[in-house]
Amino acid sequence: MAAPAPPPAPPPGPEPGTAPPPQNQPKDDVGTRKGFRRYKWEFKDSNKEFWTMGHAEVKILCLVCMMTALYLFETMPTHPILILLLTMEVSIFTFFIFLYSFALNRYILFVYWPITDLFNDLFSCVFLVGGVVFATKARRVMPKPYLIAVILMGIAAFFAVVDLCLQRRHLKGKKIRKYALLAPDKNGKMPDPKLQAMLEAKEEEEARQ
Repeated sequence: MAAPAPPPAPPPGPEPGTAPPPQNQPKDDVGTRKGFRRYKWEFKDSNKEFWTMGHAEVKILCLVCMMTALYLFETMPTHPILILLLTMEVSIFTFFIFLYSFALNRYILFVYWPITDLFNDLFSCVFLVGGVVFATKARRVMPKPYLIAVILMGIAAFFAVVDLCLQRRHLKGKKIRKYALLAPDKNGKMPDPKLQAMLEAKEEEEARQ
């Protein structure tokens, strides 16, 4: 009796250490992209997050209010502190918009950007409100352009508070990838069977909140 033929050999897989082909790259992660391909992905992802979450719109509105107030203050005799305050805030907001638009924050890893931007909004709100108080006390009689500039500073402070509230979304922990945690380790050992129940209970609790 002839021996059964051996099963066909499996197709050769990719060599260890080699990157997967571009079509297998995850859409929600940088994956193994490098060089310009990584920057292109970071650029799209950064702008998508920046515009869809409302940060860009709020920052641009705040920037427009401050630039208009600065222009109105410069058309009349104004205390130099107000000019300096608005110039500083305009420069900082322009810098943050530039960072997020060109995804430079993704490459500056030693700065925790949600906290940095949160503190920027907090200090901007404090400085702008202080500028409004100082501007109202600096002049007893306020011409119409001066009054409009003070109101615009107050509106810019309000938009800074709105952007501050939007930053809280970044402080929430990312969801745990359940299937990655339930996969076996390198030795083929399965994780604790109670882990799946714990993860499902956590997901239900987050859904209720």
